[in-house]
Amino acid sequence: MANQTSPARTPQDLNEAITGGIGDSPLRPDGTLKVSGEYAYSSDLWAEDMLWGGTLRSPHPYARIKSVDIGAALKHPGVYAVLTHKDVPGENIYGLKVSDTPALAEDIVRYQGEPVALVAADHPETARRALAKIVVDYEVFEPITDPERAAHDGTLPKLHPEHPDGNVVRYQPIIKGDPEAKADVVVSDVYTLGMQDQAFLGPESGLAVPAEDGGVDLFLATQWLHVDQKQTARALGLPVEKVRFTMSGVGGAFGGREDLSMQIHCCMLALHTGKPVKMVYNREESFYGHVHRHPAKMYYEHGATKDGRLVYVKARMYFDGGAYASKTPVVVSNATSLGVGPYEVPNVKIEGWGLYTNNPPCGAMRGLGAVQPAYAYESQMDKLAKALDMDPVRLRQLNAVEEGSTMHTGQVLDSPAPVAELLERLKNLPLPPENRTGPADVRTLPGGLSNTSHGEGVVRGVGYSVIIKNVSYAEGVDDYSTARVQLQAIGGEPVAMVHTAAAEVGQGLITVQQQIARSELGVERVNIHPADTNVGDAGSSSASRQTYITGGAVRNTCEAVREVLFDRVAQRFGENPTHLSLTGGKVVSAATGFVADLIDVLGDDVIEETREYHHLQTYAMDPVTGQSRRVHVQHAFSAHRAVVDVDTDLGLVKVVQLDCAQDVGKAINPDAVVGQIHGGSTQGLGLAVMEEIKVKDGKIRNPSFTDYLIPTILDTPPMTVDVIERADPNSPYGVRGVGEPPTISATPAVVNAIRNATGLNLTHTPVSPEHIAGVQP
Repeated sequence: MANQTSPARTPQDLNEAITGGIGDSPLRPDGTLKVSGEYAYSSDLWAEDMLWGGTLRSPHPYARIKSVDIGAALKHPGVYAVLTHKDVPGENIYGLKVSDTPALAEDIVRYQGEPVALVAADHPETARRALAKIVVDYEVFEPITDPERAAHDGTLPKLHPEHPDGNVVRYQPIIKGDPEAKADVVVSDVYTLGMQDQAFLGPESGLAVPAEDGGVDLFLATQWLHVDQKQTARALGLPVEKVRFTMSGVGGAFGGREDLSMQIHCCMLALHTGKPVKMVYNREESFYGHVHRHPAKMYYEHGATKDGRLVYVKARMYFDGGAYASKTPVVVSNATSLGVGPYEVPNVKIEGWGLYTNNPPCGAMRGLGAVQPAYAYESQMDKLAKALDMDPVRLRQLNAVEEGSTMHTGQVLDSPAPVAELLERLKNLPLPPENRTGPADVRTLPGGLSNTSHGEGVVRGVGYSVIIKNVSYAEGVDDYSTARVQLQAIGGEPVAMVHTAAAEVGQGLITVQQQIARSELGVERVNIHPADTNVGDAGSSSASRQTYITGGAVRNTCEAVREVLFDRVAQRFGENPTHLSLTGGKVVSAATGFVADLIDVLGDDVIEETREYHHLQTYAMDPVTGQSRRVHVQHAFSAHRAVVDVDTDLGLVKVVQLDCAQDVGKAINPDAVVGQIHGGSTQGLGLAVMEEIKVKDGKIRNPSFTDYLIPTILDTPPMTVDVIERADPNSPYGVRGVGEPPTISATPAVVNAIRNATGLNLTHTPVSPEHIAGVQP
């Protein structure tokens, strides 16, 4: 017996801690490889006898396909296949929320860049030349590009005639209290937000390998393996079990990989040719090949008492979903249900529309549906503070929600909501010095690195914001994750293997799964199985949900493994299972101390269990009133303070400091939490001052990183991050979603700071030099 043959254990031995568990910050297993350039991404995949796939895309936003001539392309040397919609073996339709998107366009193209034909060839240059030989005859139509008009003008063509509501994907009102309430002080304005790109590092790519059973294996970069698998299998006309997906290295996602891109196309070419086929988009094609953040137009009106108490909020919001629905219904849900911000408001009337247009398709992006209204309602709070001659932080604290508050949807906040505390912590952080005592270092000035300014006309501003964001899926979606865990002895030590389909897209999920397994099973060595569709669904890596939901699944499965193990110990050693715990590779009893080494209990056996984790049930909003007992699983809160210097002559902005205070519930990995907040803040900064896909008449004008600007290290300011942990009693370990909130609150804080510096109204984001210099309104 193990407790007879093992050497005596001292109290110090029994208290050995597992390093790298919950609350620690172990190094990421992929970290060194990524920073050294050795990490293999999906675009690095290779197979013997591999072909290259390419896509022919529509140059028109809206047109009828009169004919497609593929003859010359088929005759081109080195070409193995040229496919059109006629070659789609299954149903030529897919979609995340609404099945409205063809795998390959049939008679109508609805946006510039819509896939029309595919080529497989022996070299990427051969594929490119063959694509150029495909002749498509189009009858071009005038595109529908104004989402507000699409909402109300019944004379416009229906882009999807089968859709019952014309060009309206979803309309959602929310009514609370008296929609005609009056107030002492009223501020109103119309806000617009441009189309933002996820701008991830790795373009869309994958490798499809035909299988002997008539199926196909696809190795790819995605955010949701199982939903990709189901949509692809439907288009291929194959049973789901014959379409097997395995996660490959993902170079960022931010929502842009939730929708299909090359999945169906790559598999079609592989099955048609009987050879492995690789597809990799270049950067320009990537701009056309994935969804973007929904542009929005928002009419807001706030009313308050003379002492600053909010009386009512009215809002009308229009979201441009582009040619296909994608996540537009969810954007409307999130925007309306979060549309007053983290504030107590007795009277609310909100209306939200998500529309079909011939603009580029829009879908998921970090902060889904919460980014747009946050920019508007936080601009309104600053303008209201000015009208009241009140400190903007004080106004926000006066109206802040707290635990027990009722949202305008009727949902009660049943976990901590430290909104006022976050603002107070930010306000107490030291401000950066203004450096007015001597000659300014030009490198610290707006445009200073280009030597455009030496401080003339530079003014400083400070802006605040605080936001609310939902975590995980909502409105009745059965959101869950599955985990399989094995525990066995390998090489003289206990080893856990965790297998989920959860997508590691850069957020550090692999490390989190290891930390949970280490803490729950008391073992040092935890291996993570590559994510694939050979295990149950884990849902999407989006909505700040994976640590919560997949973390919960890993915890539940580890508990099941531990239960089997403890039953074995109870039978073998006569110990009470309820007294047992695992630590440092040992089984310990609270009553008797050390019981056995884990490897001795395991022997040659493998304990394997599979479990799911489901969050609290949610319910759909009423289609007329928007009321619901629980729209969202959980809410997260973050606040930012931005300090900016603005050159009012040149219209240039330098963000001097961008500080964040955020409630994370429980920091499973504190370093990773700070990293997520840094990254989210920078992405929000980009939307505030530079990131916008320019679309005119339905056509993208800047599909490259030459003209679509994102922040570099030189644009990223110092950040103080104040992380607080107010545990949510309903979530595993008390965690709260982390990744999205800082993106949402950073944008309005920066714009509010620019407004504070310049006195300008600033109703569009990103704020451009033309807006500041007075060339544009």
